[in-house]
Amino acid sequence: EAMEEPGEAPSDDSAGTASGQKLIRNAWLELESTEFDEASRALKELTEEFGGYFENSSVANYKDGARWGDYTVRIPAERFDAFLEQAGTLCHLTWQEMSQEDISEVYYDTAGRLETQKIKLERLQELLSKAEKMEDIITLESAISETEWMIEDLSGTLRRYDGKVDYATVHINLREVYKLSSVETVPETFGQRMSAAFAEGLRDCGDRLEDL
Repeated sequence: EAMEEPGEAPSDDSAGTASGQKLIRNAWLELESTEFDEASRALKELTEEFGGYFENSSVANYKDGARWGDYTVRIPAERFDAFLEQAGTLCHLTWQEMSQEDISEVYYDTAGRLETQKIKLERLQELLSKAEKMEDIITLESAISETEWMIEDLSGTLRRYDGKVDYATVHINLREVYKLSSVETVPETFGQRMSAAFAEGLRDCGDRLEDL
């Protein structure tokens, strides 16, 4: 499926992280449902309701014909816990795991390095404006080019961090089942039922012969 763009995150819930902390939150859910299409649609609607979006989505079939879906959902961090609670009520939840990574130290270290490079760039540009020798101009232009590359690289790193912090990631596995339980028994096909009935008939016949 095509990737969907994130909607505007509701702001009625309080943030799930302390002020200044940079936390990356992840969750893994295993769900099952006897109504696969309805469950899949409900998960999509819930995600949109919470201001999230589907980052990845795929659906495949088991050999017995049942389907399973793998979804990677991004949810505004401040609504992460509420989303998990409601997602677990849409379908039968069989397994859940959560993780949280504090990247505050590396985040602010990167932000500090970025600020240093910006200051360096300003000073190099000022020196370039005053340089007269061609040798000095070439050296300064090379240093400016390298500094601009560093600024772009550090800025990109911070943008990636912000994306992971602002939107928590939920990995969802949805299975289509015949009966909700920890270990599912898939209904037999017509051919399997006929074979079982034939085998059962032979066993009954053997029992009667033994009685005679």
